[in-house]
Amino acid sequence: MFTGLVEEIGRLQARESFRGGAKLVISAGALLEGAVVGDSIAVNGVCLTVTELAAGSFSAVVMPETLRKSNLGALTPGAELNLERALPLGGRLGGHLVSGHIDATGTLVRRYPEGNAVIMHFRMPAELNRYLIAKGSIAVDGVSLTIAALNPEGFSVSVIPHSAAQTTLGRMKIGDTVNLEVDLIGKYVEKLLEPYLEGSPESGKKITAAFLMENGFI
Repeated sequence: MFTGLVEEIGRLQARESFRGGAKLVISAGALLEGAVVGDSIAVNGVCLTVTELAAGSFSAVVMPETLRKSNLGALTPGAELNLERALPLGGRLGGHLVSGHIDATGTLVRRYPEGNAVIMHFRMPAELNRYLIAKGSIAVDGVSLTIAALNPEGFSVSVIPHSAAQTTLGRMKIGDTVNLEVDLIGKYVEKLLEPYLEGSPESGKKITAAFLMENGFI
């Protein structure tokens, strides 16, 4: 589990493809202090397992599904990457709960300054719309961000100078592809409510005002 607070910007040193998957060698600095093989590190928001450690770098093997669902499949040596170690038990949850499992990719379609911030508009697949709320959370390339506004094609965020400087968001260009992970809690709530939704084969129950009153919610 991660929080979406990027600790360091790493760089892809090398990439080796095999049987549809790939081995990535990523440079890193202080983030590797105390690291061991088997640790989890979020790379652009994707949870990867450390398979090898070397001086100033680590390696991770990426399976075909991850390459298809994220922007890791298009990476070339030299690419900058947002890195975050897994959240320790008892650590501060400074961002929001991020699993490291990407829901879809999006595209940066517009960016412009607003005061000391930068407004960034992203296009995303329509099926993610139901998980987003204004002022809710979303992870963009592993960065925990607050949704400033929703629009028919996606959402916008307001990026503060610190986040722009300490993550790859500050260097992002129009047309760049980003990894998106919606709020984990929203997906669990949806799954739990499925038996009560209209048309569900699992139950004839429906969530209505009467149902909520009967069960003490209102």
